[in-house]
Formats: sequence, C-alpha cells, structure tokens
Amino acid sequence: MRSRGHVLSRLAIGLALVVFVAFWTWALFFASKEAINKIGDLAWAARAEAICQSANEARAELADFRRVDPDDAEMLRERADIVDRATDIVERMVDDVVAVEPTDDKGRAIVPDWEADYRIYLQNRRNFADELRNGDNVPFREAESQGVPISERISTFAGDNEMESCAPPRDVAL
Repeated sequence: MRSRGHVLSRLAIGLALVVFVAFWTWALFFASKEAINKIGDLAWAARAEAICQSANEARAELADFRRVDPDDAEMLRERADIVDRATDIVERMVDDVVAVEPTDDKGRAIVPDWEADYRIYLQNRRNFADELRNGDNVPFREAESQGVPISERISTFAGDNEMESCAPPRDVAL
C-alpha cells in the first residue's frame, strides 16, 4: 500500500511533465517567431540602413590606430576630439533616421524608444570624451536599461529590423 505522500509526489511529477511538454510544444510550433522589435515599415528600415551605412563610412575615415599613451595628455585630448567628431556623425545619423516616421503603428510606437536609448548612448560618449579631455584614460561606461547595457537594446532593435549598420559603434573611439 502506497502512502498518500508518495501518490501526491508522483502526481506532481506527472503534472510537471505535462506542463513542460505543453510549454515546449507551444514554444516550438505555435508561438510567434517574429522578433518583438520588428516593425512593419520595411521601407523605413531600408532607408535607415542606408543612412547608417553612410555614417559608418564617414566614421571610418576618422580612424587613428596609434597606441594610446595614458600618460600623454595631448594624445588623450586628440582622442577625445576624435570621439566627439565620431559622435557628431552618429548624432546626425540618428537625427536623419528619425526625421521620417515609420508608417506602421508599431513602428511609430517603438522607434521613439530606440531614439531615446540612442540619445542616452550619445551622451555616454560625450561624457567619455570629456573624461579623456580632462586627462582621465578611463574605460567607456554606458548606461543600462532594465539591467541591460543600452547599446545592446539599440543593437537588438537594429538587428530585428535588418538595419545592422544602425547598431552603436563597437569601437567607442569611433
């Protein structure tokens, strides 16, 4: 004769298995596979990609591959100037991208969030340049949103909408 506890534990395990199988069946076969940040205005995304690609090419022209001497104040100021000029390019890029509003409701709802995240990231870059200009060779620090680096949120939106060139610069000095 089985104890009541033994029967209940077997019933709980069986129920957990049913829930597990049901969840994965739903997730694999019925759940939407569309990215949460995907907007419907594909022309807007294509236009944004072209703008961002052009901006990335302009930023690449600023590249300075000299090794940074953290004790050389003049070199840090030069690096800060490059960061500022590159940030100016990224800022104009964002301005140009958001100058035209997406035509779909979802796009109009979430593009302002992407823009707001980018504006925070741009300010993080300005702060970094100021620290360099003051002679502090510190690592780049970026804001977080909901426990995630702001650049990751911006990159996810860009990737979900096939506008990879609109992700934040990987090299903060550009």
